[in-house]
Amino acid sequence: MTNSKNSINNSSKSNELYAIAETSGQQFWFEVDRYYDIDRLNAKEKDKITLEKVLLLKDKDSISVGKPYVKDAKVELEVVSHKRDKKILVYKMRPKKKTRRKMGHRQELTRVMVKSITIGKSAPKSSSKKETVKKETKPKSEKSTN
Repeated sequence: MTNSKNSINNSSKSNELYAIAETSGQQFWFEVDRYYDIDRLNAKEKDKITLEKVLLLKDKDSISVGKPYVKDAKVELEVVSHKRDKKILVYKMRPKKKTRRKMGHRQELTRVMVKSITIGKSAPKSSSKKETVKKETKPKSEKSTN
């Protein structure tokens, strides 16, 4: 019995930090230092990719749920390799019509490794955008009133 309790405690310690993020039209459960196969990305090997569409982030005792995304959360990935999935056979047949069609499909995949999961703030970038928007709106309103 003590072995099963120890394994449960070890698994909970390893899951202290994880994120659920959206990429390639799917949602993935990302943990640090683990490999994942996602749909082919237009990136070279050893490139860094940042996912900003984080739906949920768990850090030790706190859980952040996005509406729809968690603000300022990022998942940093590194492209390890590009590969192809196993072949899937698709066979279509219409009975009594002598119509048969056999096709195969291999999905193109990218293997990525999660380097880090962070939640930070990017306030200076957003404030500079607001200032430029205000400056642009004033001249437009003056022109329209004249």
